[in-house]
Amino acid sequence: MNINQKRIQLFEQDLRSTFDLMKLVIEDESYLHAGHTGAASGGGHFKVTLCAAEFKGLSLVSRHRAVYAALQKYIPSEIHALTINALDPSEA
Repeated sequence: MNINQKRIQLFEQDLRSTFDLMKLVIEDESYLHAGHTGAASGGGHFKVTLCAAEFKGLSLVSRHRAVYAALQKYIPSEIHALTINALDPSEA
């Protein structure tokens, strides 16, 4: 298991403990950013797709803030960049 696979496990634990998730997919996109200045810090590039009832009625910005809050302890050391697709159940 490489370092980003371990990171993904930690992210998943924290997201599952924060939200009642119907769907969660975490993708490591670090390979797309090889040689990027930010990649030199050691933090990875990840894409998170999640569906939770907690997002119902929230704006896109509020959903992103909620995800960032759940993963805050990993930014910027473990997560350099994060793409978020946060859906409520009616959008999934």
